[in-house]
Amino acid sequence: MNNTWIIVAVILIPLIFVIMLYNRLVALRQTRKNAFSDIDVQLKQRFDLVPQLVETVKGYASHEKTVFENVTEARSRVGRASGGAGTDRIQAEGMLGSALMSLFAVAENYPALKADQNFMQLQAELSDIENKIAAARRFFNSATNEYNTAVQQFPANLIAGMFGFKEEAFFEVSAEESALIQKAPSIKF
Repeated sequence: MNNTWIIVAVILIPLIFVIMLYNRLVALRQTRKNAFSDIDVQLKQRFDLVPQLVETVKGYASHEKTVFENVTEARSRVGRASGGAGTDRIQAEGMLGSALMSLFAVAENYPALKADQNFMQLQAELSDIENKIAAARRFFNSATNEYNTAVQQFPANLIAGMFGFKEEAFFEVSAEESALIQKAPSIKF
C-alpha cells in the first residue's frame, strides 16, 4: 500500500509542477496581450485624431507638403499593420509618433495656428493621448519583461519550449523618436 502512494506521489508531484508552470506562462502571456490591448485603445484614438490635426495645420501651412505626406504615409502604415502586437506594428506606431513630432515642429512656425482654438484643443487631446500611451507602454513592457523572464528561467524554459512559448518584443521608442526627444527644447519668452 505504501509503495502505491509513493508511485502516485512520484507521478503526481512533477505533473502538478508542470501544470502550475504552464498555467503561469499562460497567465503571463494573457497579461501581456491585455497590456497591448490597452495601448491599442490609445493608439486608435491617436490614429483617429491625426486627420483632424493634419487638416487644421494644412489650412495654415499648405506649402509644408512633405510633412503632411509623411504623416499620411505613417498613418497608412499603422492601418496596414493594425491588429497585432508584432514588431511591424510597433515600428509603424513609432513612425507615426515621429511624423506627428514633425507636424508640431511645423506648427511652431505659425503663430496664428498656435492661437487657433481648434488646433489647441486637438493638440491638448493628442498630448493627453500620448501621456496615456506612454503609461500603457510602460505597463506593456513590464508585462513583457515578466513574461520573457518566465520563459527563460529554468525549469519553466523546458515547459515553454515544449508548448511553444517564446520571447516577445518590447514596445520601444524608435530611433527617430529618441533623437527628437533628446533634442533640447526651445524656450522663448
